[in-house]
Amino acid sequence: MAHARRFRFGIQLSNASSGTDWAEQARRAEDLGYSTLFLPDHFGDQLAPLPAMMAAASATTELKVAALVFDNDYKHPVVLAKELATVDVLSGGRIEVGLGAGWMNTDYEQSGIPMDRPGVRVSRMEEGIAVLKGCFGPGPFSYKGEHYEITGYDAKPKPVQSPPPFLIGGGAKRVLSIAAREAQIVGINPSIHSGQVDAAAAQNGAAVETDKKLGWVKEAAGDGYADLEVNMLQFAGIVTDDRKGTAEMMAPLFGLPPEELATYPHVCIGTVEQIADDLRARRDRWDASYIVFQGDTMEPMAPVVAALRDT
Repeated sequence: MAHARRFRFGIQLSNASSGTDWAEQARRAEDLGYSTLFLPDHFGDQLAPLPAMMAAASATTELKVAALVFDNDYKHPVVLAKELATVDVLSGGRIEVGLGAGWMNTDYEQSGIPMDRPGVRVSRMEEGIAVLKGCFGPGPFSYKGEHYEITGYDAKPKPVQSPPPFLIGGGAKRVLSIAAREAQIVGINPSIHSGQVDAAAAQNGAAVETDKKLGWVKEAAGDGYADLEVNMLQFAGIVTDDRKGTAEMMAPLFGLPPEELATYPHVCIGTVEQIADDLRARRDRWDASYIVFQGDTMEPMAPVVAALRDT
């Protein structure tokens, strides 16, 4: 296995009842061995990612903070770059730059932000990446694209990390190809064509589809593939002695036969040992070494994190 990176784990959290509660969640994530605390970037019932990232970093000493992922359409990249660089400075260099082209219909419908067709959103994200990188680089820069025009701008502060690692995720060939060329971390996800999480999106995350997606990443990255880290978000994490029964119960939610859930890249079901074996097998097959769990799976998945992290 030419590309066996050591495992690391993220946890995506989104809410807290108070600042104290949020700080406790962040410290708990760090204590349990999670590498990174992520937040989603949507307009629903969640904390805003940037202030929550800063608060989590302030409550911890080593925990990295990021969004999974910022929607490029919600913030001009010059604004986002300044905010991210500030968090990087104040956290001592602990951000990852997660960026995507946006996908959730309700965010756009409720906010009134225009939801352009996917090709336009992806082109704008690609330009956004170039602007972010220009802001993070030394000295002033100018950029002229279809969507953004920057003139002689010297962004300050500069991030501590030079530059911070980019995490770009997607499920379609164009986005994954951009990620392979531009990011240090590539998130391989289901493609959510409908704008909402549904059975079609779940099926697009199946093992055979993921084989194709990894192929696109390798093709676009070329010789740079060996330097990439592959990231996968988990939609469910269930520790159970009844793997078969749980898979049968959950399969209809994913529109998949129960036996396919065993190899499904975005679900962990079974004993701690079974899940650890599954994640090793996925790393063998897809080089997926950066695994992100969500919300209330933080505690149940902690023994898996303890067993695999840094191995």
